[in-house]
Amino acid sequence: MRTVYSGELHVCYGQFYVESRPDDDGTGVSATCAGQVNGLCGAAEPGHLYLKTGLHTGEVGLTVEVHDTTPPLDDSWEDVVEVPFRPASESTVVLPWGDAPLVSVDLPVADYRVRYCGSDMDRAREEELAILAGEAAADQYLLQFWPAAPRPDEIVKQTAAIADYWHRQARDLPPSP
Repeated sequence: MRTVYSGELHVCYGQFYVESRPDDDGTGVSATCAGQVNGLCGAAEPGHLYLKTGLHTGEVGLTVEVHDTTPPLDDSWEDVVEVPFRPASESTVVLPWGDAPLVSVDLPVADYRVRYCGSDMDRAREEELAILAGEAAADQYLLQFWPAAPRPDEIVKQTAAIADYWHRQARDLPPSP
């Protein structure tokens, strides 16, 4: 296992991205979650992941890991989804909204499974003003990559009301063309 990043991530509009497309076209949540059951990690656009957070604007905790095989599931995470991902180029980065890349993930072009885990998403939404005033972020996230054959996205665990909201939004979208 290789930990690529462990620290804070600045989010705006409750989102950040994993990007490997040479020419990012600014795809929105509708296109990235079309045809999926989960709304926390949109993977419908090749080479791009659209990730939702509980906090609208501010700093959240993020750890990014790359594994050789499927990592064990840590039951302490409150919300967990998995999606297929294939980088569109040799350059894959974690990208905050409207900012420069946070970190390079260095994934060869191949098929991967991505697990996105979150905790305290509802609390972060409820305590938004306190967090903006400088208190520590409530929500924490883990993003894990490992080689795997593509298979449909899935909701592994759902606890937060905001996660339920985004899952319902994704299921209501028409499939991608």
